[in-house]
Amino acid sequence: MKYILGIDTSCYTTSVAGVDLNGEILFNHQKLLEVPRGHRGLQQSVALFHHLSNLSVITKSIRESLLCGYIAAVCASVRPRPLKDSYMPVFQFSHHIGQAISDLFRVPFYPVSHQENHIMAGLYKTNGLNSRCFLAIHLSGGTSELLYVKPISSGFEVELIGNSLDIPAGQFIDRIGVAMGLPFPAGPHLEKLAVFGTGALTLSGSVKGTAISFSGPESQGQRLIQENAPHTEIAYAVYDLIIRSISKWILNAVKMGYPNEVLLVGGVSSSSIFRRGLQERLKKRNRNIQLYFALPELSKDNAVGTALLGLQAFEQENIERKK
Repeated sequence: MKYILGIDTSCYTTSVAGVDLNGEILFNHQKLLEVPRGHRGLQQSVALFHHLSNLSVITKSIRESLLCGYIAAVCASVRPRPLKDSYMPVFQFSHHIGQAISDLFRVPFYPVSHQENHIMAGLYKTNGLNSRCFLAIHLSGGTSELLYVKPISSGFEVELIGNSLDIPAGQFIDRIGVAMGLPFPAGPHLEKLAVFGTGALTLSGSVKGTAISFSGPESQGQRLIQENAPHTEIAYAVYDLIIRSISKWILNAVKMGYPNEVLLVGGVSSSSIFRRGLQERLKKRNRNIQLYFALPELSKDNAVGTALLGLQAFEQENIERKK
């Protein structure tokens, strides 16, 4: 059995995955990089060192998979976004280890971006997305971007139509959570607190056209923490603000003529509170808008999308070779 190996080394996760030539997931492993308690992230040099320490995650997965098959191609996330000048040191690890493995096994190597990886993972097992082109919202600790996406024979054409003017949604969550004393990444822990909130507190944000901002509500949340406001209410207010902001973001884009089918990817979109709240809010405002979410386990950083992109490139290369 042949399979495509995918590797992604983001700011906080070492990921490796394999898909067979039918596009079925054979394995999918992630290992979070350790962030010291009280810290709000890692420097790129430190994150890169942690990825090196996690090299055994990749080699173990390859060793186990070779018992039932062999690598047909390797695909790795080599940059944050599908732009030539897009660069982040952590992705140099997945780039060079992926290239080395492809050289060792004498198989093709395909470079892609971390953002394309998220979009592709989001489309895995997604039913009902009918448009040739669609909107995608990438919400994570490092990114809050509104994208116009057109699938092509191998990968996507991605146009940035909106982003955060300051901090991403995931960073907003992490800063509030860490200030409360929660571990990093704070999302899952903050969500557990938010379940017990009643809506007694409200944060105000800013969405103007396709520009969004989270620094204002982050400052408001920090003040509430200093004032000893109940953590459950602050957590609820954080998710409520994100839901209201993303809802308005989508409504504004659709009013501008962009597609009404929207795929949401990235760690923030894995939240059940966020998913439920956004669906309920948009249903009341525009029933024509259709939301699609990545599987929860594929919303967070992973390499499944990378492997699937590698499969596309592998198939396209074979088609061109037969011409």
